[in-house]
Amino acid sequence: MSNCTRFVGLDVHKDSITVAVAEEGRGEPTLLGVIPNQPGAVKKLAAKLSRGKTIVKFCYEAGPCGYVLYRQLRDMGLDCTVCAPSLVPRKPGDRVKTDRRDAKSLAHHFRAGDLTPVWVPTPELESIRDLTRAREDMKQIDVRLKQRLVAFLLRNDKKYTGRTKWGKAFFNWLATLKFETQVQQIVFQEYVDAVVRAQARVEALDIELQNALETFELRDLVISLMALRGFGLVTAMTVVAELGDITRFESPKQLMAYVGLVPSEYSSGSSRSQGSITKTGNNHARRVLIEASWTYRFPARKTAYLQRRAKEASLEVQEISWKAQKRLCRRFRHLVVERKKSFPEACTAVARELLGFVWAIAQEVGRNRKRNKQKCFARSAKGSDQGDPR
Repeated sequence: MSNCTRFVGLDVHKDSITVAVAEEGRGEPTLLGVIPNQPGAVKKLAAKLSRGKTIVKFCYEAGPCGYVLYRQLRDMGLDCTVCAPSLVPRKPGDRVKTDRRDAKSLAHHFRAGDLTPVWVPTPELESIRDLTRAREDMKQIDVRLKQRLVAFLLRNDKKYTGRTKWGKAFFNWLATLKFETQVQQIVFQEYVDAVVRAQARVEALDIELQNALETFELRDLVISLMALRGFGLVTAMTVVAELGDITRFESPKQLMAYVGLVPSEYSSGSSRSQGSITKTGNNHARRVLIEASWTYRFPARKTAYLQRRAKEASLEVQEISWKAQKRLCRRFRHLVVERKKSFPEACTAVARELLGFVWAIAQEVGRNRKRNKQKCFARSAKGSDQGDPR
């Protein structure tokens, strides 16, 4: 068949890929079978389906297998789409789920245009994302180990009277502790050593984040976001690594919905009911944004630390940052004092508005990048004219 389009649905697993094809038109998708999840088998399948003048388009759901298959098909010059699993249309009464049915369903909905594609990061951006997520995992392990050590001390009536824990004074106090039995002393020392090792892992990954920033393709965006209050290196790198090029979002509302910080809603007829936030999209970016919004419970103030952090950003970005701080600090007080909202509710609302200022900074950085490219192009064109022997 020539000059036609084939829509291929792939149900991808670690060892196998179930393949179904929907021909252009309205026919029922055809099940081709199962192939090994190996580059050679995928290449052979693509060559078989794209014989003649046939246009082949592949799709599969985003999942634990990542984007290796997507990049392989793209390198072969073929069209491939990775779709959002939570947005694939499903019949409420359908209680049968198999790989074959999933592949045929993907091919059918892909042909109908009902699938929502996800944004696929570049290999470099995905490596930064892996680094920030590894740092997040190590920090969670560190927090759990500290909680277990504190619980062990409390059970044995060992109470620290200092101001803050986990500093030098606290570890000096831990070194003076003695327990009644040798077994308890060993358990205590194992807990302490585990906490020290976990802290070292987190600090080592912080250094790797700083080193990776120097050659990061979106370094200017990270530096600009660090001008915002609550945005240190870890928060800025996490937001950029998870969201990528923020300028692809047409409006702040679209970005807020993508991160899942907009209210859920169930309205019908004249009734309108809104609930908690949707929590859809990227939960890593949503978590660090909500953590950053806690800093706006204090009055707006340009501290020396914040000014040092914002020094590398442009004046336009610094103005956006100060505008965000004034508005969000006032917004936090209004929600808590006047509207009697709880701290978590106020924090979530502030995080949603904070994301709007993140979008504004990304737009400003994008405009600066375009201006710099135009200047470089004009400078290179002028130099080539001067060097023309004619």
